[in-house]
Amino acid sequence: MKVSCFRSISTYLIPFLLLVLFGACAQSEKTKKKNTSTEEKAKQEDQGFDAMLAEKYGADDYGMKKYVIAFLKKGPNRELDKSESEALQKAHMNNIGKMAEEGKLVLAGPFFGDGDLRGLYVFNVESIEEAEALTNSDPAIKAGSLTMELKEWYGSAAVMAISDLHEKVSKIKM
Repeated sequence: MKVSCFRSISTYLIPFLLLVLFGACAQSEKTKKKNTSTEEKAKQEDQGFDAMLAEKYGADDYGMKKYVIAFLKKGPNRELDKSESEALQKAHMNNIGKMAEEGKLVLAGPFFGDGDLRGLYVFNVESIEEAEALTNSDPAIKAGSLTMELKEWYGSAAVMAISDLHEKVSKIKM
């Protein structure tokens, strides 16, 4: 009778214990994964990673994103009188302001000196075609005073913060 009772108990007890043990192991793995995820997030925060800022600026996992850079070069039509040149420059600057307000132009500026390379634009766009359409809206391009060469560029998503920072350091607003 003792043998059959033991056999009956072992028939149910061993599978039950295995089930409990398996369940405990599975729960341990879930907890371990959850802790790893929490630990990873804490590590990222300790390293200065800001997920909300990364999302705001369109950063990939490396903190980078795609832009299109336009290199402004001297165009064939540079012979303008002073008043035409000033009016064209004003229209060029207004266009820069418009593209920046739309969030399409992240950075712009002239190069020093009087070389063929006059300045650059950094566009926040997905394609060269989109940058070309924006480029063609520039009065200086339309007038032939400038030409542009466009290149795709993979750079820091933090470049997107330049406009906000520029507002804080600029005494004179254009």
